[in-house]
Amino acid sequence: MSPISYKDAGVDIDAGNRFVENIKPLVKSTSIPGVLGGIGSFAGAFELPQGYQEPVMLAATDGVGTKLKLAIDSGIHDTVGIDLVAMCVNDLICNFGTPSFFLDYYATARLEVDVATAVVAGIAEGCRQSECALIGGETAEMPGMYAHDDYDLAGFAVGIAEKSELDRTTRVHAGDILIALPSSGIHSNGFSLARKVLFDKLNMNFDDDFNGKALIETLLTPTRIYVKTFKALKHNIQALAHITGGGIVENLPRVLPDTMRAVIHEKKIRTLPIFELIGEHVKRSEMFRAFNMGVGMVLVVTPENVHNVLAESDGYIIGHIEAGAREAVMV
Repeated sequence: MSPISYKDAGVDIDAGNRFVENIKPLVKSTSIPGVLGGIGSFAGAFELPQGYQEPVMLAATDGVGTKLKLAIDSGIHDTVGIDLVAMCVNDLICNFGTPSFFLDYYATARLEVDVATAVVAGIAEGCRQSECALIGGETAEMPGMYAHDDYDLAGFAVGIAEKSELDRTTRVHAGDILIALPSSGIHSNGFSLARKVLFDKLNMNFDDDFNGKALIETLLTPTRIYVKTFKALKHNIQALAHITGGGIVENLPRVLPDTMRAVIHEKKIRTLPIFELIGEHVKRSEMFRAFNMGVGMVLVVTPENVHNVLAESDGYIIGHIEAGAREAVMV
């Protein structure tokens, strides 16, 4: 009886080594001050930055959800890595954390080097947009756990914040203004519902024209990263909320004190065409719980800072803060 190799069992160590060589320049392209060493050790290292009075480390982790299914089925793999970074770093800045470094976890049934390299290229691009470093990750080849072409992603972002700036709820007061920063599309939440409507109910195809381009291009548009906007405007912002699963109505209250509520004027929201199409078959209230509806981030700003924020961003006013039980209400 001939001996059985690891490759016979479905794990190709040589492919893993080729993959590591492929991604070395991608990782290097994200290097920023603070990175110590390169990939290949057992852990990534990052030096704590100077200038903080009471530095606090913040960490956020997330995935891309069933948006990955569209990437896998369409064969377009170079954008979901941006989504992965975005979902993590956009959470960090809501606690006034500046992203420092990022780690990724890539799991698959069988390592396809070109596919995995494309995914990491997207992750590297997301890190460059976030001005943080990709300092390590893990690739797991697990036959029997995943279907042949499937893969899954998880991301982990770490940043630094000033301890005194962490709690934003104490800075929110009646009379503050709510400014929406537009999303780039569906981002990375609600895709199970989107797929159900677009492909099961409407029988649409990836190549169908939607507003002048293929539908799949609209669906795979990467999640917008708001880190640079945050850095430019942080001294004008009282609080900010990342609009992900649960929509505005569930995410915005997370930055409010118990005695304040957010009032959003629904007609002021600049809803994107993809949401209008899906919304023809889903209740409006459900749409606002499942999707961002065109708003990727909501900023809470004092009246005197509104002009600065509007002048330095593509934001627009959608509501205000007033006294009341902690909630977000649509009017």
